[in-house]
Amino acid sequence: MPVRITNLSLPVEKPEAALPAVIAQRLKLPADAVQRFQILRKSLDARKRMNLQFVYSVMAELADESATLKRWNNDRDVQVFEPEVFDNPSSGSNPLEERPVVVGTGPAGLLAGYYLALKGYRPLLIERGAAVKERVPAIRTFDSGGPHDVENNYLFGEGGAGCFSDGKLTCRMSGADFDWVLRSFVTCGGRESLVYEHRPHLGSNKLPMICRNYRREIERLGGEYKFNCRMEGIDIVDGQVRGLQTSSGYIPTRHVLLGIGHSARDTYAALLEAGLPLKQKAFQLGLRIEQPQEQVNAWKYGRDAYLDLLGAADYSMVANGQRDLYSFCMCAGGIVIPSISEPNMFCSNGMSNSRHDTQFANSGLMVTLNPDEFGSTHPLAGVHLQQKFEAAAFQLAGNDYKAPIMWAKDFVAERSARLGDQLPSSYERGTVSADLRHVLPPAVTRAIRDGLPIMDRRWRGEYLKNATLVGPEMRGSSPVRIDRDYATRETPGFAGLYPIGEGAGYAGGIVSAAVDGLRSAREIVRRFAPLVGRGE
Repeated sequence: MPVRITNLSLPVEKPEAALPAVIAQRLKLPADAVQRFQILRKSLDARKRMNLQFVYSVMAELADESATLKRWNNDRDVQVFEPEVFDNPSSGSNPLEERPVVVGTGPAGLLAGYYLALKGYRPLLIERGAAVKERVPAIRTFDSGGPHDVENNYLFGEGGAGCFSDGKLTCRMSGADFDWVLRSFVTCGGRESLVYEHRPHLGSNKLPMICRNYRREIERLGGEYKFNCRMEGIDIVDGQVRGLQTSSGYIPTRHVLLGIGHSARDTYAALLEAGLPLKQKAFQLGLRIEQPQEQVNAWKYGRDAYLDLLGAADYSMVANGQRDLYSFCMCAGGIVIPSISEPNMFCSNGMSNSRHDTQFANSGLMVTLNPDEFGSTHPLAGVHLQQKFEAAAFQLAGNDYKAPIMWAKDFVAERSARLGDQLPSSYERGTVSADLRHVLPPAVTRAIRDGLPIMDRRWRGEYLKNATLVGPEMRGSSPVRIDRDYATRETPGFAGLYPIGEGAGYAGGIVSAAVDGLRSAREIVRRFAPLVGRGE
């Protein structure tokens, strides 16, 4: 009967090997009473800048666990360790006529395919873009000034947008499904500590390798990938999926996991035309702020020694006002990147490698826009709004995929951009000074203008110092939701169609999308038997 102990503090200078002694001291036990321990969660307490602490939740096996639990039975931080059991059903009995097809290899599709492969279902994963080996050079070519490839870019290709969106594995959810997904990342090449860190981060340099490792495992288990294969239509007969029309030909199947991602706007249009129930959904948009990383380090740490111990500092903030403004996808020691899926548009995002080793810090500054503010009742009105402002940003910055940029203080003061200025930025393709008030709806502009001074006061005037803004940042989440039944996870009236992940409107990040894909794949396993033979 192991014990769970929470809120254990350890100075950041101390190694984790000191935890058994801390556990014993907390429980008032002899030093040798802790026979084994496992870290369950780890977070940084940075409230006292000169005295940073790691805070742990641990599982401990003790010499006399019953006596310890009895002594501490009124202490909420000392409880019986009862791990949640992962729901891993036996295969159902209904026959599976063709193998399931997963559309999209972003986090939702990837984990759905991985789980199906582990269970013997030999899934087919189709991806409109290229394999990661071809995807990386295409992105480098674009960053250095080359043309935009509409099918092979930061958003489309093996791993989806998640492959080049920093690799943060932070998530508000917890539980056995969450733990299973994190463990799978470790199995496919992530470091062991991912399973317990409060803000685990893979890094954009590590994600391509991890996506490749997932693919190799899926293929080893009998699954298959088809790259440069774009879904163009769904064949529905009497309310049942019968197959997919793709750019590579017709694929017969009765089970489709639809992990298209939040930027497949042409696919949204095709699904709407096919009669699928698409609905407007609130989404997040804004700008991206960039500051010198040393400025962030100085604010958070207070002591130079912490930088060597902890690496580049990050932050998370919310400015509460008439409309809340909050930081999103903060990239310590990172770079600003384009998030573009269509020609002649511009949208920003951020990423950082595992070393967090650039001189810049950047973060999204996001505001939630509700459907009644889209200006239309059309199901894709949010998409149309995104396209409107992304096109405006492209034109504003010279029609060459440069980033429009201005000083943050000028934005707050509602001063025009200083045209011709060369502002500091990590955006590789180049920047153009421009007035960013033209790339957002007025309500969002006001929320950022009003919220930034609140954030700056929290940093005692150090947040907006030397800070620039680029944008717009339009891909914080999907403005569309594809309807699905809560129990079966299928779209009503379209048996065999399982919308999953961020593009379907049911997730907001790598891990939540991965969990969503896992859960829909599990429902296929629960109801259907694996194919006999190759299943092709």
